[in-house]
Amino acid sequence: MKRRSTKKQALTIFLIGLLLGTALIVLALGTLLYGYARIASSLPPPQELRDRANTFKSTALYDREGNLLYEIFPNDAGRRIIKPLASMSPHLINATVAVEDPNFYRHPGVDPTGVARAVFYVLRNESRNPGGSGIPQQLVKLTFLSAERSYLRKMREAVLALEISRRYDKDTILEIYLNHIPYGNLAFGGEAAAQTFFDKPASDLTLAEASLIAGIAQAPGYYDPYTNWEAARLRQSDVLRLMVLHGFVSSSEADAAWLEWEGVNPADILSTSPAGYPHPHFVNEVRQQLETTYGAEVVAKGGLRVTTTLDPAAQTLAELAVSEGIDSLQVRNANANNAALVALDPQTGEILALVGSPDYDDVEHDGQVNMAVIARQTGSVIKPLTYLATFEMQEGFWTPATLIVDEKTQFPDGPGRPPYEPKNYDRKFHGPVPVRSALANSYNIPAVKALHHAGVPALTDVAERLGITSLTRPDYGLSLTLGGGEVSPLQMTAAFASLANGGFRVEPHTILRVETDSGDLLEDNSMPPRWRALTPEHAYLLTSILSDREARRPAFGSTARRLELPGRVVAAKTGTSDDWRDGWTVGYTPQMVAGVWVGNTDNSEMDGLSGVQTAAPIWKQFMRRYHETLPVLNFTRPDGIVEVSICPETGLQDPACENQRLEIFKADQLPVSVEPEAETAITVTPDG
Repeated sequence: MKRRSTKKQALTIFLIGLLLGTALIVLALGTLLYGYARIASSLPPPQELRDRANTFKSTALYDREGNLLYEIFPNDAGRRIIKPLASMSPHLINATVAVEDPNFYRHPGVDPTGVARAVFYVLRNESRNPGGSGIPQQLVKLTFLSAERSYLRKMREAVLALEISRRYDKDTILEIYLNHIPYGNLAFGGEAAAQTFFDKPASDLTLAEASLIAGIAQAPGYYDPYTNWEAARLRQSDVLRLMVLHGFVSSSEADAAWLEWEGVNPADILSTSPAGYPHPHFVNEVRQQLETTYGAEVVAKGGLRVTTTLDPAAQTLAELAVSEGIDSLQVRNANANNAALVALDPQTGEILALVGSPDYDDVEHDGQVNMAVIARQTGSVIKPLTYLATFEMQEGFWTPATLIVDEKTQFPDGPGRPPYEPKNYDRKFHGPVPVRSALANSYNIPAVKALHHAGVPALTDVAERLGITSLTRPDYGLSLTLGGGEVSPLQMTAAFASLANGGFRVEPHTILRVETDSGDLLEDNSMPPRWRALTPEHAYLLTSILSDREARRPAFGSTARRLELPGRVVAAKTGTSDDWRDGWTVGYTPQMVAGVWVGNTDNSEMDGLSGVQTAAPIWKQFMRRYHETLPVLNFTRPDGIVEVSICPETGLQDPACENQRLEIFKADQLPVSVEPEAETAITVTPDG
């Protein structure tokens, strides 16, 4: 009887649990359905999709003084040509589905696979953006909803995507999507994009052309083939790979499409597309940053109001300096046709001016390419970071007074390879020279010895701390200090900003504020973060050397005037790559840091011209004119800097030295002090 009672009790508990579980499931489903219905009822009717897709609010960009720079894209400027799906190339349709929503024809409006992938990356706290929004969700982001970024908006977006997919067939949704998504360069929809980029109707697009266009839509500012051909091509390879993965084309077809443009000049492929708006390289940088943060759809149609960092006066001076500088080189028959200039506020990292080429519309010299963000060989402009690495050593640190013997020196360069033997620019040796003189005169052999002393990892660590991200190769050697690595003018200029501001790393940025059209603040960079990257004392020691007019005279002679501003203390460094393909000048005052690169579009040599001959005149013209109305400020000497008398012949503190001079040091990194020898008593005998 007891066993039967136990079984009966267990069965009762099971049935009660089953009923409770079923009730909870029903309640949960009911709650979900109720929530779904509530959200759906609060949304605009899905039937308005086609009408709403034809309207949008432009995003407006302003300079820091409130002047309108550009609209992305105004209603009267965007190019949209409505075409039925049947009039578009199957390659464009398939490429778009493959890259944007491969399960488009199978899911009910929201792709569970894409959502799961997005959740997976969020849970892993990865910074990459895996997407997760299918074509229906992308289509409704701006046709129905605001630019708000929240989980509630994502829920509303998903509900509306389900409702749209329930009321429209898939081909209709895809047709509306392909007719209205932005591709950049004022082109909305596949037909406008085909005519803009390839001067042909969308129906005639080849696989190569369609895969390039389909890839642009994710970030039109970044993947713009006119300004960033390499990125557009890499994106095209991703599209082709996904088309193969999802069965739209074979591997051989994808390979043939990729190889079709291998080694071809993009100017021979793309239609001519002048910018048609002021300061295009700067505007494109802003747009790319906005698209990365908010998405291409929001930027194209969301009605954002963006206040940028651009100083209109500085930008005008920068464009004039670059244009006149290149014209002057052309008049002298110098083989140099391209240049870039970046100017930052060293205290904040705000980009006050940015010029990516002398003429954006110069198709012959790829004027659309923004050379301010392209990594180039640095030449000697990286040497200050090498000496900084020696200053920071815990043991065996160097100081501005440390003597380096500038003589013929061979360095081992690996098994089976001849030794590395650097040569100075003037092909001379200068004997024992202090660090101050070695850096100020940009002697190569002492710089290589400095890197040999500190080690290549120390230099790449310094560069990374100062915001340089491109020195990542594992095979750098001692030639890195002479320009064996590549850095963009933007990142190099930002690295020098840390010297100008006393050792803080600042992130270069183009945006001050982002607001919705109704005035809601989305982003505020008025107080940008900055991090201590090096000690103020080490920053000041380098500034002292780079601003020492007399120290650089032996090598620069009269050309040293190109690195000086009358009546001001200014620090500057030039650089020239070994093969004369890159000329640099980067320099700063407390108010401004500016970097200039000069070279050729085809990467040809500049007929033996150095950075002081090519980049320095542009740099000086810009800096001189910019500072004309500014007060004269000096660099602030940190409390941890002391002056010490040293012997120039030894770099040591030596009371017995007759020809002493003053040098500055970090207070806890003083030169060795030589103790005076004790006097020896002499006994004089009668014999003398």
